[in-house]
Amino acid sequence: MNIFFAASEVAPFIKTGGLADVAGSLPQALARQGHDVRVILPLYEGIGEDWRSQMTYLQCFHIHLAWRTPYCGIFELKKDGVTYYFVDNEYYFKRRDIYGHYDDAERFAFFCRAVIESPGHLGFCPDVIHCNDWQTALVPIYLLEERGNVPELANAKSVFTIHNIEYQGRYGRELLTDLFGLADGYFHEHMLSYYGDVNLMKGAIYAADYVTTVSPTYAAELRYSFYAHGLEGVIADNAHKLRGILNGIDTVRYDPWHDKGLTKLYNDRQLQGKKACKAALQRMAGLREAPHVPVVACVSRLVQHKGFDLVVDALHSIMDMDVQMVVLGTGSWNYEEAFRNAAKQYPGRFSAQIMYSDAFSTAIYGGADLFLMPSVAEPCGLSQMIAMRYGTLPVVRETGGLKDSVIPWNAGTGEGTGFTFANIDKNDLLCVLHQAVTLYHDDPKAWQTLQKNAMTADFSWDRSAGDYREIYGWITGK
Repeated sequence: MNIFFAASEVAPFIKTGGLADVAGSLPQALARQGHDVRVILPLYEGIGEDWRSQMTYLQCFHIHLAWRTPYCGIFELKKDGVTYYFVDNEYYFKRRDIYGHYDDAERFAFFCRAVIESPGHLGFCPDVIHCNDWQTALVPIYLLEERGNVPELANAKSVFTIHNIEYQGRYGRELLTDLFGLADGYFHEHMLSYYGDVNLMKGAIYAADYVTTVSPTYAAELRYSFYAHGLEGVIADNAHKLRGILNGIDTVRYDPWHDKGLTKLYNDRQLQGKKACKAALQRMAGLREAPHVPVVACVSRLVQHKGFDLVVDALHSIMDMDVQMVVLGTGSWNYEEAFRNAAKQYPGRFSAQIMYSDAFSTAIYGGADLFLMPSVAEPCGLSQMIAMRYGTLPVVRETGGLKDSVIPWNAGTGEGTGFTFANIDKNDLLCVLHQAVTLYHDDPKAWQTLQKNAMTADFSWDRSAGDYREIYGWITGK
């Protein structure tokens, strides 16, 4: 099957969040299953020379974007069985940041036109065009028109994946024809119209042949206004073509037996190395070297929907337990300041690392004992899966992918991969964290069983890729 995967960011070339990890790993998993997979993304300024030196210039043409005809260059790079196409236009993409510009609507409309028009220039006939989030939401809509105009798209079907419904691509109606190049007929209740504005994600949900989200629980949660950010009615209208598929992680990259960023390697059969990693983390974070005190860690953007109101409210109660704590991340100033103050109040026991660092995050995954992730909403989440891979047990709220990926510890059966709580309530968080800390201190054998359960859980992309292949087969008949 020919699969054309469109995303605004793709690891390892350019990354700001989980979308890049998905766009980097899922196509490779599909390629391993024997499919012809090609990924298309913008050629941003932030894509380094080490990657650019491996690219081959293919051709250029002019995009049809309403009355505009901007230049579009295509560069190619082949890696791990996948062909990557980089869309070149320095006016749109030679910028320090990849999002947050005044003309993002135009920049990503241009990218969507490049996705639609490039198969005709490249001689590639996709069976499926798989689009991701609002930045590619115009592709399924453009495909409705171009199937009849471009022979290479004649049999193409579209899949649209919602990674985070909070960001929808909402713009004024005046952009419909002048910028997006779409007729007024698309401005209606079952396409782009949304309270007088244009909503690109809404249009993609209606236009796509199939819609997915990044976990089964998140798909169910989107029926409710609390999670759907105004699109619960749209989700209900399209429930017949909606499915949640849990993301995976790159199990080669995230492997404590081969991760060179760790002080000492270990696996589920030889856990001794994790003790050395814990000591290294304590030194790195400025914590007291105490091998028998559990280290609770957070690696996250410090924002409200990640549950940091709960963490800040419960902070002193957490520190009343026999624990150490390290927080790594940046975000809202009030959370940053609360954690800086905690580091001053609890020297040697609390570490506030207000930054982003790959090396520090690896040290945390490898050396911490508990990974706190009390999100208010979490479409999928990858951090809890990575933590489990390293034998760092997650403490999570039962929402989205956290509920789907973490099995709560059952003392009676010995089953489970972590600790969970249901309500958005600091007392519930404290109760389950106390349970985890008590198990750590009182029952080392059970703790080790729980670690091994977590480390051997299957979060490979092969499982998820099989689910996507099933959807592709439904909509194409192949």
